[in-house]
Amino acid sequence: MDLTPTAEQTAFRAEVRSWLQANLPWEYGKGLPPHFDDLAEEVTFLREWQGRLATGRLVGVAWPEEFGGRGAGPIEHFIIQEELARARAPELVGRIGVNLAGPTLLANGTPEQKARWLPKILSAEELFCQLFSEPGAGSDLAAVATRADPVDDGWVLNGQKVWTSYAQFADWGVCLARTRPLTEAPKHKGISYLVVDMHAPGVEVRPLVQITGEAEFNEVFFSNVFVPRDQLIGPEHEGWRVANSTLSHERGVNPRQLVIHMQLLEELLRLARDTGGYDDHRIQQRLAEAYVEVRLFQLHNWRSLSRMAKGQEPGPEGSALKLYWSEMSKRVHDTAMAVVGPAAPLWFGAEGNPGGGRWQRSWLYYQASSIWAGANEIQRNIIGERVLGLPRD
Repeated sequence: MDLTPTAEQTAFRAEVRSWLQANLPWEYGKGLPPHFDDLAEEVTFLREWQGRLATGRLVGVAWPEEFGGRGAGPIEHFIIQEELARARAPELVGRIGVNLAGPTLLANGTPEQKARWLPKILSAEELFCQLFSEPGAGSDLAAVATRADPVDDGWVLNGQKVWTSYAQFADWGVCLARTRPLTEAPKHKGISYLVVDMHAPGVEVRPLVQITGEAEFNEVFFSNVFVPRDQLIGPEHEGWRVANSTLSHERGVNPRQLVIHMQLLEELLRLARDTGGYDDHRIQQRLAEAYVEVRLFQLHNWRSLSRMAKGQEPGPEGSALKLYWSEMSKRVHDTAMAVVGPAAPLWFGAEGNPGGGRWQRSWLYYQASSIWAGANEIQRNIIGERVLGLPRD
């Protein structure tokens, strides 16, 4: 692993930083994106922001130029994420499309499918969601029960998905569905990878109110939803292989979570300074640990990037990275609550509440970090079996 930037990478970082200084709608390095009480308003703002980034060619830089990228490598993509963190910019609202659906289409899609979907992903003109998890198939995705029954020119979809982020705003969803009954094939062999029109008749989205009081996650129900044959990604019945391509991108590197936690660390250290947290030697130790752990997270990402820069897949080692950052996040947020002090149980706008409840909201939100993107119990199994070579039982 070589952490020394090349001259080209240094110049690219300067270009990105200069663009952000000129284009951020708040003061570079100091201001913050506006807070929205209404999720729809926030999504509208974020779509506009991602569109602006795409105009500056700062979204999907590793994608081929013909689809709106720069044909750059994973390191350039990572540089952008670090500079977004430095600028305290918001995450991409179209992150499912940019980070998961897009790379999967690039690896498995037909030329027509790439031309159809990829350019609009970058600009957030069209948003994607991920229709993988089900009530009876969360981390065990091979147990999906949603059916895609063959009809002329496609399939009819019936079933239910859950924990679908931003499904109420999505235009398309990448979906795992069973195209061959379990009685005819092993569960890994009868799944297909489909792109579903989220505006099609028979698609119903029901928001789920989370512990934060927001409704970012959703249930999605399919009742005789027609999916045309040209919306199949990869060969029929081989969706499990295609899905593993998606999941390797989801777990292999975590620029989104790195950006968020670099920003959280900076705000936490500032909060400790403003509230006198450094005067308590116990909190000093915890702040030092938080700094080291976020820095280690950054270095772990660089290790995965080194593999990708050599043309290698992130591999099952990506599960170790997901396991690390999700456990780290909980420790960092527990430290934040110790810094907030007596106001820790309070919520938005409470008098004397440092941060106005932002830390409380973040603490609640990241309690789920050990569940999403593959539960940590499953990640430990993957590490044990595929990395360490331990027996399945």
